[in-house]
Amino acid sequence: MDQNLPTAVSGQPSAVYRRRFPMWLWIFAIAVMVVTAIPYVLGYGFEGSEWQFSGFVFGVEDGNSYMAKMLRGANGDWLFRTPYTPWPQEGVLAFFPYLLLGKLTAPPGQHVQLVALFHLFRFGGGILYILASYDFLALFIKNVRWRRWGVVLVALGGGLGWLLILSGKGSWLGSLPLGLYSPETFGFLSLYGLPHLALARALLLWGLRAYLNPGLSVWPNRPGLFTAILWLIMGLMQPLSVVLAWAIIGTHCGVLLAVRLWHLWRKEFADWVGWRAWSGRLTWIVAITAPIVIYTAWAFNADPVLNQWTAQNLILSPHPLHYLAAYGLLIPFGIVGVVYLLEDRNDSHWLSVAWSLALPFLIYAPYPLQRRLAEGYWVILVALALVFFDRLDGKKIIALRWLLGLAFPTTLFLLLGGANAVRAPGMPIFRPRAEVAAFRFLDEYAASDAVVLTSYETGNALPAWALVFVVIGHGPESVGLAELAPRVARFYQGDSSDDERLGLLAEFDVDYVFWGPEERRLGAWDPRKSEYLNLVFNRKAYMIFVVNLGGH
Repeated sequence: MDQNLPTAVSGQPSAVYRRRFPMWLWIFAIAVMVVTAIPYVLGYGFEGSEWQFSGFVFGVEDGNSYMAKMLRGANGDWLFRTPYTPWPQEGVLAFFPYLLLGKLTAPPGQHVQLVALFHLFRFGGGILYILASYDFLALFIKNVRWRRWGVVLVALGGGLGWLLILSGKGSWLGSLPLGLYSPETFGFLSLYGLPHLALARALLLWGLRAYLNPGLSVWPNRPGLFTAILWLIMGLMQPLSVVLAWAIIGTHCGVLLAVRLWHLWRKEFADWVGWRAWSGRLTWIVAITAPIVIYTAWAFNADPVLNQWTAQNLILSPHPLHYLAAYGLLIPFGIVGVVYLLEDRNDSHWLSVAWSLALPFLIYAPYPLQRRLAEGYWVILVALALVFFDRLDGKKIIALRWLLGLAFPTTLFLLLGGANAVRAPGMPIFRPRAEVAAFRFLDEYAASDAVVLTSYETGNALPAWALVFVVIGHGPESVGLAELAPRVARFYQGDSSDDERLGLLAEFDVDYVFWGPEERRLGAWDPRKSEYLNLVFNRKAYMIFVVNLGGH
């Protein structure tokens, strides 16, 4: 073997002279993504004559928003403007993959095309995430057998929250188990339905791999450059992940500095040349990736619509015991794994310590998206736990390996739950075909900047099918939702005055009023009796009225 070939952190030869990704990894990655597609395929199979599948089996509200973003991209938008508010917007460089994918679609049958491209993106992003996980795990785990276990755990593993579900404590401490709703805490939910997060994590892991060992990057003589480029692309998927990456490598450099100061205090050798190399790498990465972070921070603070969106977008961490339930299965093994790694006296291995130390401060930082800052930690925890297993003898391995099986029931619950959810068509996973016909009418005849007044439920789905804006329809993206939702409800109530209704229509320059079952649930008002509304669409329980304020 050529001793001059670059080596990984673990001492394993790089992929210069052998296949980068073994065949079993490709088979596993494709198989996982095929399995995640089963509930979606079943959804189309259960459509029937009265219902049309939305294309999503969980997180439908956000799923509709992704379709809406793609539809805006198809109409020529390069900067993101949310269709879930009627307030004027300048546009911002955000959700770029969805805007770009939308440009590959065109009528007729555009919604089906949007859904198909979304799932192709999901399929590709998921495979890349699994491949990146293998690459990252290889830095820490020498034994290929345990790398296989690691990839399976990273892709399909979850916490012990399923035990809470079985014991009837699904809302323990005011929250569902993290494995059922938090894609950043584990990984399967990203594979299942959040492709931009899966791809962002792949880029995070590949960037960390190149940071830890530049010899494995495309430009080994320019440490930090390859990582910076990967993380610039990551910023187009999830800008917050760039800030998280800074925190990880910044803490790593801080820990390395503390270790050197400890050696200095004990009058031992301190490798300041190595420290300068790490800190220099950090500086270059931050300098190159800073523009996208600065731009995003400026845009979301300077634009009143985006600023309000930020204030409404609360993704808070649950009680700390939920994280113990999530990660507790692997934490004991991970602690021992850290000890084993640090015995090698390798600076790169201190990243696992740094990330672990930073995690509690990240997920409980005074920041509205704090739960997102657990992104990727599951991968390093799996790596640490399997370092421990890699050092065990045969008998102990057999006894303890079965414990790892406790990490998989949550994923099984999610898959079975998705398959079960599509068996009986109903909202919001399905939409009535008559309602879809009303949406398509607006898409065909309404101007692309038209504003439609609907209930919240209708308003969430409508922009996924029609190129219009709605007054309310999405939790974070509908500006002033807490104040507007009661006003919209009052609009449809029978005892409201015409002055109230006309005021709302005029304030937001509403072009159309939608009247369907969801709107009827808000109140007994009949818009057919209003002189300022003209009926332009009528099918079954769905009517659309054009607003005419000429005489009012």
